[in-house]
Formats: sequence, C-alpha cells, structure tokens
Amino acid sequence: MGMSISNRVKLRHLAAFVEVARRKSVTAAAEALHVTQPALSRALRELQDVAGAPLTERDGRGIRLTAFGAAMLPHATQALAQAEQALAAVQALDAPTAPPLRIGALPTVAGTLIPAAVARLRADGMHARLSIVTGENRVLLDQLGADRLDLVVGRLPAPESMLGLAFDPLFRERVVAVVAEGHPLLTDHRPEAYAHFPVLIPRPVSIIRPFVDRLLLEQGIALPTDVIETVSTSFGRALVRGQRAIWFISQGVVADEIAEGRFATLPLDTRSTLGPVGLCTAQATEPSPVQRRFVAILHDLSRDGLVSS
Repeated sequence: MGMSISNRVKLRHLAAFVEVARRKSVTAAAEALHVTQPALSRALRELQDVAGAPLTERDGRGIRLTAFGAAMLPHATQALAQAEQALAAVQALDAPTAPPLRIGALPTVAGTLIPAAVARLRADGMHARLSIVTGENRVLLDQLGADRLDLVVGRLPAPESMLGLAFDPLFRERVVAVVAEGHPLLTDHRPEAYAHFPVLIPRPVSIIRPFVDRLLLEQGIALPTDVIETVSTSFGRALVRGQRAIWFISQGVVADEIAEGRFATLPLDTRSTLGPVGLCTAQATEPSPVQRRFVAILHDLSRDGLVSS
C-alpha cells in the first residue's frame, strides 16, 4: 500500500490541494500555481481517488474542506514544506551567496583533519563558502558562544567551559614529546638530561596543559628554567629544528614531521594524556546543510584512520 500511494501521489497533487484550501477557490488556486483550472481540478480528483474520500465540497461560490480534507491538510502542508527544505538544503551546499560555515580549529587538527575535510568537500563538488580560524581553546569557545563560529574542532574542553555547548567525539589522541631527528635525548633517556635543553609546553589556558603537567610529574622530569609557554606551531617547529628544543604537543600537530622522520618522539609513556578530540557546537543552534555535510566528512575521515592515537 505504501509503495502504491507514493507512486500515485505527486507534489503537484498536494500543492493543488493546499492552495485550494488556502484560497477556497479553484480559480484563484490555479492562478496562484500558474496552471489551468482544468489541470488543477484534475489534480484534486486524482488525489481524492487515492485518498478514497471527498476532500473538498462546494460552499456557495467557493470551496471548503470536508472533514477528510481537514484531516489531510496539515500533513500535506508539512510534506510540501519538507520537499522545499530538501531542495533548499541541496542548493545551500553550493550557494556562493550563502553565509560561510565558520570553523574554529585547534592546532591539533588545523594541519591535518581540517584540510583533509575541506579537500573532501571540494572533491564532492561542493564549493560552499568556508571561514576557518585557529587559536586557543578559550578564545574559540568564546566565539562559538557569541555566535561568531558555527563549530570548534579540537580536544574535549573542561566541563566548566561546556555550558550551552555539545561535544561530538571523533577520535582519541595523546600528547607527545618531540625533538629533531638526531637529538641527544634520543639516546640519553635520563630525566635530568632534559634540563640541558629548551622545553616548550602549552600555555596554562590550553586544554592539554594539565595533561602535560601530570606527565612531567609521572616521569620525574623537573622543568628547567628555560621553559617557554606557547601555542604557536610555527614557533614550536622552528625551535625544535634550530635550538634542539623539546616540544610537548598534541600528536596531530606534528604528525607529518614524525611520519617524514624530521621529528622523533622521546620514549615516554604518554598514555595518561590520551583524550577525546571532537566537535563543539552550540546546543541551541540548528546546523546548516553545509555544516551537517562537513561534520559527516569529519566522522568519515576519523573512521578511515586519517588520525590515530
């Protein structure tokens, strides 16, 4: 029965019925829909045949709904609205004049997951406008709460930062300690040896700073006086390469350097730093079609193993 009804009822049937109900006139409804009166009357008859009940009846010079028509009207109206929304969703995916999708990216995903997701979106033929900013977690979450961003991708924030926000996990990631290839600490594993080199750690407001502090305590590593707090990835890379610095950072930030052999991870047990990376969005905001598609791509890439712990 469901298949036969769906094959027999068309959007033009519902549009004719809803317009007649709205204008209480076949003539006025036909003019509004830019069809002939006989065509509109035929569409009404076909819909009534499928329904198996009269939907309209004469009311003086006009038309009124029967009890059967009144029962059908809200569902027909909703079906038309959903069809319009479906078309709008498709068009919004590639509308050059639509508002951009505003993405906040923490360093852990700014150089890996986000570029891959943008490339996948473009490969799908969607050229929706995007606005991508990077920065510290607190700044990005403040912008999300003020409706200046649509989503933030990065580590799970502290509970006190999640008021009014929702978190959608993607994968789990750990903090690593990296040095340039050939660094003395790759062969000298004594905790006290760390004191001879600059150490880069996240700023206190960073999500991963508590993980780093706990890691150092667990490993018995005392921070030297030459400690630099930074979230700048370009600065971190420069000091690792040129100043033999030790950099405590999320694995995703330096994944390419590690894979290509330019950086190496120190032999520390960093399992305690493993934590979820995902999407923060405002609970009260309905996502746009572009945002829904972008989020689906992020999940696909995470499942495909683009990133790992």
